[in-house]
Amino acid sequence: MNELEGRIQAILDAALDAAFSHVRHGGDHESRKLVAARLLDAAQSGMTTLDELTSVGRRALVDLKNRSRA
Repeated sequence: MNELEGRIQAILDAALDAAFSHVRHGGDHESRKLVAARLLDAAQSGMTTLDELTSVGRRALVDLKNRSRA
């Protein structure tokens, strides 16, 4: 892993944690896995800042909660 990949991985980790910061016990594995997949897609499409990825993660979590209620 080069320095840029390492930096983006750290940002992805921080964005995932931020998305689940208000969820009891940090969320379950399946929910984190689905949100992480959304974050990876966003990063691959060019979103690489913490703010951008945190927004994507929070939106993915809201979508996941809404889907489970339907």
